[in-house]
Amino acid sequence: MPKLLIKIINESDNSTPYYATPGSAGMDIRANIMEPLTFQPLQRKVVPTGLFIELPDGYEAQLRPRSGLADKQGITCLNSPGTVDSDYRGEIKIILINLSDEEQVIKHGDRIAQMIISKVEKVKWENVQQLNETQRGNGGFGHTGIN
Repeated sequence: MPKLLIKIINESDNSTPYYATPGSAGMDIRANIMEPLTFQPLQRKVVPTGLFIELPDGYEAQLRPRSGLADKQGITCLNSPGTVDSDYRGEIKIILINLSDEEQVIKHGDRIAQMIISKVEKVKWENVQQLNETQRGNGGFGHTGIN
């Protein structure tokens, strides 16, 4: 399968994001910080990565939590998944929060999020007075209409 070519500037000394295994959907993103960041319980901070990307029109980068970081330290991403739009050229930064009941530390080079590149479909709205009916109807928030 041909790979999508994306321009990247990596101002950190961390490796450029890569797929860890052939079946990986996401690439780990690492912290680019001068000194460790300490997170108190429920504290959030914006963590720089040193990465700048140029996505082709029609694509986005989604920034998602890492399951290992959430499981081991209780740290996850806010605004998840975060979206990097194709016209954004600033540094990619990750909003992290400590959901554990203990102080947690992030160090330079720690894997703090994962990035997935996705195609974006643009829509054109059609204003109507009625929508087609389905078996589920308007049941939401966990309701699929199936017992």
